[in-house]
Amino acid sequence: MAAADPSVFAHIARLLEAEPGTQATLDQISTLAQQAIVCDHAGISLLHARKHVETAAASAEVIERADALQYELGEGPCLQAIWSHDTFVVEDMATDERWPRWGPAAAELGLRSILAVRLFTSGQTHGALNLYASTPRRFDADDVAVAHIYATHASVALAATRQEDNLRRAVDARHLVGQAQGILMERYDVDADRAFEVMRRYSQVSNTKLRTIAEQVVAGRTLTDPLSGNELPA
Repeated sequence: MAAADPSVFAHIARLLEAEPGTQATLDQISTLAQQAIVCDHAGISLLHARKHVETAAASAEVIERADALQYELGEGPCLQAIWSHDTFVVEDMATDERWPRWGPAAAELGLRSILAVRLFTSGQTHGALNLYASTPRRFDADDVAVAHIYATHASVALAATRQEDNLRRAVDARHLVGQAQGILMERYDVDADRAFEVMRRYSQVSNTKLRTIAEQVVAGRTLTDPLSGNELPA
């Protein structure tokens, strides 16, 4: 049974806020979850664009194996927490009938009790926090309540660091495109608008991200055909 100590969660919030990036934050969320809600293992299923879900953090290899089975079979409490926007408690995976294919496989891996809580902020789902125990009926109502509080702090920290990483990537991409523009302007004697239009056109023709085109220009000091490798005229 977990206990909701406000001072503990204040400390957890500060620790999560101090992490330098998304992956570090995810790893810390998984680690601290085992302290906030005592359990054997913890992991995070992270939701990306186009409803792609991956295991972004896990305290043990067995969790990665169990999650991989969920993604392969398309069923399980972690996925259900994301898609149904709800919390799922499994008292005993060996007898729970809600996920008939994944349940027995998880029990064979030694995972008997599971608590899956959605990670979300302002209507945006980021994924699910997944807590595991090797014994049946491990999680009670108090554990669920504490997990919800912890998930709230974790969700805010995760949303903030993902936004920071996205902004950082956008700024880096803009600088990279600027560098590539300068190279094309000098090499082909064109103005900035023309240099950008050339990269944009090749990006569309080759179905390649503009950032990748810019990286190619900066690395090779020119534009090359993605198929033949020959230099392309501006």
